Amino acid sequence: MALRANKPDEDADSRCGAGLRPCGWALPGPERYASRGESVFNGVDMALRANKPDEDADSRCGAGLRPCGRASPDPERYASRGESVFNGAAYANFRNQALGAAFLGLLCLALPAGLTAHEIPNDVTVQAFVKPSGNRLNLLVRVPLVAMRDIDFPTLGSGYLDISRTDPLLADAATLWISDFVDLYEDDRLLSKPKVAATRISLPSDRSFGSYESALAHVSGARLPEGANVYWNQVMLDVLFEYPIHSDRSRFSIQSRLGRLGLHVVTAMRFDPPGSPERAFEFTEDPGLLRLDPRWHQAALRFVRLGFFHILDGTDHLLFLFCLVIPFRRLRGLIPVVTAFTVAHSITLIGSAYNLGPDALWFPPLIETLIAMSIVYMALENIVGGATVNRRWIVAFGFGLVHGFGFSFALRQTLQFAGSHLLTSLLSFNIGVELGQLLVLALMIPLLGLLFRFVVTEKTGTIILSALVAHTGWHWMLDRWDRLSQFHFQWPDLTAAFLLVVVGWLMAATALAGLVWLVSTLSRRTSREIEGKPENPPQASIRMS
Repeated sequence: MALRANKPDEDADSRCGAGLRPCGWALPGPERYASRGESVFNGVDMALRANKPDEDADSRCGAGLRPCGRASPDPERYASRGESVFNGAAYANFRNQALGAAFLGLLCLALPAGLTAHEIPNDVTVQAFVKPSGNRLNLLVRVPLVAMRDIDFPTLGSGYLDISRTDPLLADAATLWISDFVDLYEDDRLLSKPKVAATRISLPSDRSFGSYESALAHVSGARLPEGANVYWNQVMLDVLFEYPIHSDRSRFSIQSRLGRLGLHVVTAMRFDPPGSPERAFEFTEDPGLLRLDPRWHQAALRFVRLGFFHILDGTDHLLFLFCLVIPFRRLRGLIPVVTAFTVAHSITLIGSAYNLGPDALWFPPLIETLIAMSIVYMALENIVGGATVNRRWIVAFGFGLVHGFGFSFALRQTLQFAGSHLLTSLLSFNIGVELGQLLVLALMIPLLGLLFRFVVTEKTGTIILSALVAHTGWHWMLDRWDRLSQFHFQWPDLTAAFLLVVVGWLMAATALAGLVWLVSTLSRRTSREIEGKPENPPQASIRMS
C-alpha cells in the first residue's frame, strides 16, 4: 500500500467514472473495506499520504468527497467506526528508528572481516624461563601471536603481517595478555610490575628457546626483515620482562593465570637459580601458587594435601578399602589390615618414584586392571566368608603393592613441585593418604554398625554390599582389560641392564616374603598368648621299660 500510495494512478479517471473508486483517490475507497470489517489504512501508507501534498484538494472539496481544507481523509469518519487514526509523532519516531537500524545493518555488512573479534585458539603452548641474576629477575616468554586477541595487527594488502607497523604494538600486547596475568613473589612478597625490555616476532620453526642463553640472545638480537612474508596467526611473540628484586638467592614463587590465552593451555617453564641445577615444570591451565624452590615444610604440606584429596577422589581405592574392612570393624582387627596395606603401597610408591618400576606403555593399564581384580576378589571373599585377620592382612599387603603403583601414576605430574625434597614429599603424600583413609574409616565403620544393627543382619548385609561392589569392580575389570588388550606385549631383550633389574626385583620380592613370614609368625604367637593357649602344647612322654 505504501508503494501504491506514491504511484500515480493512471486509470483514476476511468475508474472514477465507472464508479469503481472515489474520484481523486489513489487507493481503493475506504468505505468499501470498512464495511467488510477490514483495515482501512496501513500506518506507513497513511504516513506517506499525510506528508504528500493533496493536489486535488479543491476539486474533492467542491465535490463533497472530503472536508474542505483537509490534506488527508477525515479522521472523524474513521474514528466513528473504531478505526485507528494516524499519529504523526509516533510515525516520525518509528521512521527514525527504522532508518537508524537499517543504516547500522548496512554498516555492519560493509565492515571488513579483519575488524571482527578473533576466535579463542584451541591449543596454546607457552614456553618460559625464570632467571634471577643480581638485583634483577628475567622472565622470558614465548606465546603464539594468535593468542593476543582483541588486537588487530596491521597487515599488508596481500594479507601478510606488516612487521614495521606491528612492532610498536607488541609491548602493549605483552603487558595486556601476559604480565598482567603473571604474579611473581620474592620470599612471599609480591614483586612490582615488570618492564618490557624486548619483544620479537619469531617464526614457528625457530628453536632458540631450547636454552635460556639462546632465547635471551634471540630476543635481544635482530628482528625479522621487512620482506618476511608471514601471516599474523602463524608467528610467535617473544617477550623479555625484567623484575626488580633484592637478591637472586631469595625464594621465588609464581602464580600464572595464562589459562585465558586459549581453551587448552600448556605451560613449559624452566627455573634457573644461581648455583643450583635447572628445574623444569610443566602444567596446564592455572595451577595456583607455584613455589619454584620450596622449603621442606612447604613441599610436605603440598603433598599431604595432595595425598588426602587423592584418596578421596579415588573411587577404586575406596571400594577396595571398603571391602577390606567390612568383616573387621573393631580396632583390634583393623590395625594389622590397614597397616599392611599402608606399608605395601608405600614401598611400591617410593620405588616407582625413584624409577625402579617398569616404564612401558602397557604397565599403567595392567596396574589399573589388577586394581579392579583386587576389588572383585575381596568382594567375593567377603561373600564366601571365612576371612581371618591373619589371612586378610597378608592379602591386603599383596594388593597394597599393586595399589602403590596406582598412587605413583597420580604423582608423576606433581613430583616436579617437590623441589629438592623428593623423599619428604613421598612420605608426606603417604601421610595424606592415611589421613584420608582414617577419615573414610571413621565415617564408614559407624554407618556399617548402624546398618547391621537396625536394617539387616551382619551376614546378609555383608553379602549384599559385597555383591554390589563386586558388580562394579567386574565392569571396571572388563573395561580396563579391553584397554590393556590393545597393547602388543613384547618380551624385552635379555641385556645385562634388564637382568640387573630382574635380580633387583627378585631380591626385593624375597625380602618382602621373609618380612611377611616373620610378621605372620609373630602375629600368630601374639594372638595365642592373648588367648592363653601355648604355641606348642606338651605331648605325653612314653617311658620305655
